[in-house]
Amino acid sequence: MEEPNPCIFNPAILDSLTDDAVQEILDGYNGFCNATQSLLVGNGDLSVAPDFVSLVHVLCKHRLRSLVQDHFFRLLEETFERNGASRFWRHFDPYSRVAGLNKNDDLDIDEDEIQSVLYKALEDITLEKQYQEKCLLMLVHALQSYKDQVSEDKHGFEGDRNYLTSKYQWIVSSVLMASLPRHFPVILHWYFKRKLEELSTIMDGEFGDDASQNKDCMDLDEKGKLCNKVGEMDVDECYNDHRFSENCKLVKNIGKVVLDLRNLGFTSTAEDAYASAIFLLLKAKVHDVAGDDFRSSVLQSIKSWIQAVPLQFLHALLVYLGDVVSYESTSSGLKSPLAPQPSSCCPGIDTPSEGLVRWKLRLEYFAYETLQDLRIAKLFEIIVDYPESSPAIEDLKLCLEYTGQHSKLVESFISALRYRLLTAGASTNDILHQYVSTIKALRTIDPAGVFLEAVGEPIRDYLRGRRDTIKCIVTMMTDGTGAHSSSSGNPGDSLLEELNRDEEIQENAGVDDDFNTDDRQAWINAMRWQPDPVEADPLKGSRNQRKVDILGMIVGIIGSKDQLVHEYRTMLAEKLLNKSNYDIDSEIRTLELLKIHFGESSLQKCEIMLNDLIGSKRINSNIKATINQPSQTSVELGDSAISMDVISATIISSNFWPPIQDEPLNLPEPVDQLLSDYAKRFNEIKTPRKLLWKKSLGTIKLELQFQDREMQFTVAPVHASIIMKFQDQPSWTSKKLAAAIGVPADVLNRRINFWISKGIIAESQGADSSDHVYTIVENMAEPSKNGASTGCAQELLGGEEEEERSVASVENQLRKEMTVYEKFILGMLTNFGSMALDRIHNTLKMFCIADPPYDKSLQQLQSFLSGLVSEEKLELRDGMYFLKK
Repeated sequence: MEEPNPCIFNPAILDSLTDDAVQEILDGYNGFCNATQSLLVGNGDLSVAPDFVSLVHVLCKHRLRSLVQDHFFRLLEETFERNGASRFWRHFDPYSRVAGLNKNDDLDIDEDEIQSVLYKALEDITLEKQYQEKCLLMLVHALQSYKDQVSEDKHGFEGDRNYLTSKYQWIVSSVLMASLPRHFPVILHWYFKRKLEELSTIMDGEFGDDASQNKDCMDLDEKGKLCNKVGEMDVDECYNDHRFSENCKLVKNIGKVVLDLRNLGFTSTAEDAYASAIFLLLKAKVHDVAGDDFRSSVLQSIKSWIQAVPLQFLHALLVYLGDVVSYESTSSGLKSPLAPQPSSCCPGIDTPSEGLVRWKLRLEYFAYETLQDLRIAKLFEIIVDYPESSPAIEDLKLCLEYTGQHSKLVESFISALRYRLLTAGASTNDILHQYVSTIKALRTIDPAGVFLEAVGEPIRDYLRGRRDTIKCIVTMMTDGTGAHSSSSGNPGDSLLEELNRDEEIQENAGVDDDFNTDDRQAWINAMRWQPDPVEADPLKGSRNQRKVDILGMIVGIIGSKDQLVHEYRTMLAEKLLNKSNYDIDSEIRTLELLKIHFGESSLQKCEIMLNDLIGSKRINSNIKATINQPSQTSVELGDSAISMDVISATIISSNFWPPIQDEPLNLPEPVDQLLSDYAKRFNEIKTPRKLLWKKSLGTIKLELQFQDREMQFTVAPVHASIIMKFQDQPSWTSKKLAAAIGVPADVLNRRINFWISKGIIAESQGADSSDHVYTIVENMAEPSKNGASTGCAQELLGGEEEEERSVASVENQLRKEMTVYEKFILGMLTNFGSMALDRIHNTLKMFCIADPPYDKSLQQLQSFLSGLVSEEKLELRDGMYFLKK
């Protein structure tokens, strides 16, 4: 026979009961059920309480205590479900339509109506619960009184009461949560949101009054200080203030609702509701304070507002709810970078509770994350405005240090770059300026450059495909702006300042050697060591060895400093040849700065070019000094006399200069004779060196005298040759004039347009349709004729002349240098049929070792092959080069 389970009734006990005992049990149980029904279901009638107690004693005497408790709680649950929960939820049935709305949406409901409904519902169910708790307490007293009769143990009352009360609380919570409608959390959230907005309005209104009393127009930093002052008010002062005192109607109403919800088992639901409302209010505050103003820091103001409004409210709420356990009394050891000491966690609160500390950490983390997301979303605009936007960068740095969400910055900013900057419509100059600003801004956020590597990679890849990248970089390094600079370029983006910084580092190197600082600095670095983030590229080295070098990153776009130096040499030659004097101080300064970064050997030719200008100035002075007799100061040719003093020559060492573009040109005989005489004098001074004139280069100052006017011009030699031919005769045909000055007819027609646009020469149709007649205009009877201009001083070049260069461009030089390898490439493709770019490059490096050896980069070879494709000598299919058939 199985042993009876002690957790259930043992039927064997019934055998020991007499008939009178059984009858007493039946009568007692029926009476207990009726008394319980009357007690719970009745309208607050407690007159049955004495009978209820005696009946409980009867059943307990027969060891039926568990039966008493089970029946009482079962009826208690049924009654609460019918009289409490159902009635409570029926209050909110008219608002069931809000169940599908988002918490951020505004409800089209009367505020006072829903507030009164919530208060009424909580009041009704609280009264029902309190009555049932009173009934439950009667049961506890009945059980305890019987226990006192049969036992001398007087210490079990509190334990029984706590057990039965917690069991009842569990029943209440279970019944309500089982029937919880979907729209109730939305209503709670809406209620707390409205109340907190009302509280915030009160705080902001008083804050605005304080601000207006101190200063009519206050900047954001001062506003933050005042806000911080409000946040540091003493707790007692808060209670005396109408905003946060325990008697404050607003805080009291919110606290009472939270307390009632807690008693009903909605602790987490209530906290989620007012927490989400606080976070929404904080988010709106961050958006309002931050906005699109990047020139002032807002982080401290936001933190001060958190201390002044939400934390003071939460502190008052926690005091009302009784959750004021001291921070120091807990064993959690809660520490945070935002609250290293409890006293500094919440200004004005000497011993903040652990709950308040946790709330502060939650709110500040949310504020950091919200501000971070705002700044990351606008990071492109922030960097465009850098360095004026540096306060926003500093705020973003602090946010990222706390949240650690650097990867979000990298992903968002790369996406913005590809969509807004790395497009065909953006100029190379603008991209470079933005890249430099990006380096400087992100260097503040990440001095080690770990995340800058990831952000800069798509920019570098894109710039490598631009043909004018090298030219823009060199211009930024020498002039401080890019080619075709637009007004959007930031003057602070000049790479000259980086060159100056390198020079200062060089000058300061070794200053502290006497103090033996190397070991001390090494120890400091070791103490500050931190591991690389997981996003760091291990191939780039440790963060402690990595240095953000702007010039190095810019040069890294090209891949080789030789190309950069070559472009600089070409641009320097163009600038020097176009100079009208010998002032090269700025060029010398720039060259010295470039030497620091690129080395002296690579810039040796550039130094020789500048020395040529210095030597030209000295030689020019020496030649003019040899002229002693007045008769020697000019060259006599008929009535024309040109003084030797008017000529200034730039004498270059052609072996060290880039290829000079020279066009054939017949200068006027007086000018040609003057150049010959100058060359003769040079030969006398610098024997056996001789001058070889580049007659198409340089500038000539002219003064033209007409019957009714005088005009001055500074023009190129070809323009001077054209106009001076009209001294011989007033009218020329285009063919005869072209033959006279030694240029092709199409070149003449293009260059003579300069004089036509100035109203000096008139154009007419000749006998031959292909031949034009040009006539000098002596008398400007009609000022508007031929677009005439009566200015007395004119500059050299019109719009069509801007592209004329004295030095061959880098592309043309490369094309000329690569021509020698064209036959090799065509021969290889003839033998192999098709070859990829890498294979052509490696084959040329392997076999072209004779003079001149093949030393070009892969990008230069690709550019040359693209030219052959455009000339239809080669064709490119699927990355393979073929001979054009």
